[in-house]
Amino acid sequence: MTSCAAAAFKKTDKQLNDVYRQIEARLADDADTRKLLGDAQRAWIKFRDTECDFQSSATAGGSARPMIVAMCLDGLTQARVQDLRKYLNCEEGAMDCPVPPAN
Repeated sequence: MTSCAAAAFKKTDKQLNDVYRQIEARLADDADTRKLLGDAQRAWIKFRDTECDFQSSATAGGSARPMIVAMCLDGLTQARVQDLRKYLNCEEGAMDCPVPPAN
């Protein structure tokens, strides 16, 4: 079960990196916003990892902990992928979307 959870997280992490790169590409001409994206992503990764440490703390030292951590990482990363995908589908002129539409 641990290897399945780890494989699921690995797949979701790849999706996250793919979506992130797409956003970076759209922000190629906007260094300030691209920097904010990087800052936000690093902060989110720190939150995700810390949250998963917290969520799995009841299993500290146990054999189930790696599976619980992987499942947490996967779930939070899936949510982040969905959040980032929203930026790729904003309507032109949306004031709450820092990512320009695709050409």
